[in-house]
Amino acid sequence: ERTTYPTFLLIMLSFLTHSLMYFYTASSGVTNIPSYVSVGLVDDVQISYCDSNINRAIPKQEWMKKVDSKYPTYWEEETQTCWEKQKTFRLNLEIAKHRFNQTEGAHIFQQMIGCEWDDETGEVSGYDQFSYDGEDFIILDLRTQTWIAPKQQAVFTTYKWNQNRYAVEYETSYLTQTCVEWLKKYVDYGRILIQLLAFVPSFYLHCRVTHSSSSPVSCHATGFYPDRAEMFWRKDEEEVYYGVVKGEILPNNDGTFQMSVDIDLSSVTPEDWSKYECVFQLYGVNEDIIHRLEKTIMNPEINPEINPEMNPEINPEMNPEMNPEINPEMNPERKSTPGRRRSTSAILCEEVK
Repeated sequence: ERTTYPTFLLIMLSFLTHSLMYFYTASSGVTNIPSYVSVGLVDDVQISYCDSNINRAIPKQEWMKKVDSKYPTYWEEETQTCWEKQKTFRLNLEIAKHRFNQTEGAHIFQQMIGCEWDDETGEVSGYDQFSYDGEDFIILDLRTQTWIAPKQQAVFTTYKWNQNRYAVEYETSYLTQTCVEWLKKYVDYGRILIQLLAFVPSFYLHCRVTHSSSSPVSCHATGFYPDRAEMFWRKDEEEVYYGVVKGEILPNNDGTFQMSVDIDLSSVTPEDWSKYECVFQLYGVNEDIIHRLEKTIMNPEINPEINPEMNPEINPEMNPEMNPEINPEMNPERKSTPGRRRSTSAILCEEVK
């Protein structure tokens, strides 16, 4: 059985913390990957991508294609940023290799920059850090507004950067204001455009194995976004733990998510079947989505999924039209007339940052 629930429930969606992150990576001596790659993510869902092969920024979610309707030059500016970052990061990589006295081999220079916003308290935070060959290289301490050098090779750069107070203050402003403003816009786009048009949770209740009424019953929800959800079985308003197996939240190929939770009711009498219900909760949505288990779903006399012998598509005795002994269309040798078969960016050098 499947029930689709109203989209207005999803518009009420409100999470505790949202995040916007960008990863920039330059590499040398690494085969089979572009020498430069940039990726943007909102709430751990990829929204944009650019690399040195395609040389343009592209959306990775359908709803991100709608951003340029309000900001016509959005993707042009993102592409321009991609070009500029490529030049900067290739130079950064060479400078880092020189600092570590390395000229050969595979090396990677990366930046992770982003912000977080709590939509209940309004609290914001940001981070900006660089790494070289997988180890921290330069980190911004947002609290003190200073750059820190975990590696001796980065000390000179952090000294120069910290002398430029305007640049440090600008970076702080970006992380605590500009980044957060865009994060809120992305969240709104994702919340309204995706969830109104497509991301309506679909709810399924079915038997995983069809040959026995003792098989586990699986409750399955799919098409919800993002992945902050909970689902469980309960009886008489109390959550059931015995005989329950919860599955992980898994991604769909369209950016939505799915999850399942099974329950073993083999020791439950038919009279108590209707006392069980599956509950799906999406964080921020005040109203739970609930589906009560019906007797008919677990009754082998009624549900053909439980008892194939009661399925008229399988058992011809349940459907005379499917019986070749009765219906000549099902048996060519018994036909009396002919028939017809039917088919069915920052930089390490001192001058620029």
